[in-house]
Amino acid sequence: MGTPDTNRIDREIRTTQRKLEEAQRREMSALNGRERRAILAAATSGSAKVVRHKSTSRVEEKAAATWESAQIRLQAEINALQVERDEAVKRAAADKAAKKAAKSSGWW
Repeated sequence: MGTPDTNRIDREIRTTQRKLEEAQRREMSALNGRERRAILAAATSGSAKVVRHKSTSRVEEKAAATWESAQIRLQAEINALQVERDEAVKRAAADKAAKKAAKSSGWW
């Protein structure tokens, strides 16, 4: 076996890193459905409070916490993908070493 095929994992890592950067810029495209609903609920609730001249600090904290949890989730996904990639490389190296050992263990 030659080099390990990590193209799929590398592509997923790049996509997730792009989503993490988008989440840091507060772009909605980086969020999953639950997080989008939480942000939109906070926005609508906050706008209703503004109209009634009420404090929006709790709503702003909830939105900030949602953005932070999205960033944490995306970073955890990146870490998991990197671990998966490392395991694929180790597995390929072990297979290659086993194949070489089996080949050289002849009676020659």
